[in-house]
Amino acid sequence: MADFEDIAIAIENGIGTISFDRADANNTSRPQTLRELCSALDSLETDDSVRALILRGEGKHFSAGADFTFLDELTRTPPAQIKSTIYTHFQGAARRLYRCPKPTIALVSGAAVTVGCELALACDFRIASEDAMFQESWINLGILPPLGGMFLLPRIVGLARAKEMCLRGRRVKADEALRIGLVSEVVPGETLDERGREFAAECAEIAPLGYAAIKEALHRGLETTMEAEWTANVANQAILIDSEDFAEGLDAVKNRRKPSYSGR
Repeated sequence: MADFEDIAIAIENGIGTISFDRADANNTSRPQTLRELCSALDSLETDDSVRALILRGEGKHFSAGADFTFLDELTRTPPAQIKSTIYTHFQGAARRLYRCPKPTIALVSGAAVTVGCELALACDFRIASEDAMFQESWINLGILPPLGGMFLLPRIVGLARAKEMCLRGRRVKADEALRIGLVSEVVPGETLDERGREFAAECAEIAPLGYAAIKEALHRGLETTMEAEWTANVANQAILIDSEDFAEGLDAVKNRRKPSYSGR
């Protein structure tokens, strides 16, 4: 895997961990950060030894938003180039997380602001430390959340709360995030990484073909009709039933043992 400057990668026991590694800059994001994140996600997604992915931040914060030097540069950047930057790197990372067929878990400590918040939303699951804070504060700069938050937030926390976050830039702390379903769990900061590894290990044991098919169907269901889902899911179910994983899962249930899935 390539050497990175803004992120760090680790693979252990089938779990790939991507860490924002700019603690001295509160893990703020610049094009290089997102370019490296896209590359890392591409590599880990195609690595058959990796069964689950963790996204986290080194130091105090998960990711405290966009780098201000980069934001200053945007004021002198032509619109066409801005669009290219957002879509290629920033939105590209969110797309990869959202579409990744493997389990994706965001471990959020400290601030998850703008870019950081949107990337956490793109993951399947979010576990927060007690000091975590989510904020879609793009409106404070007179701009909008472009990485998927305006689509995902209403579906996760409801339209009224999404409006509070996106239209007012309202901060949501860990206890409220748990109450409204923005995160799955809240844990003490010193146990966040350990709990994240435990959670990822649990996800890594899930049948990978079934996980990918269900995740894709859930996402597709946000945009299609019930009739389209019935049609698509029957076809996908037939493929899954013909897999080795189904035979393994069935045998494990019948014999009351733990399954060992191969992803075939």
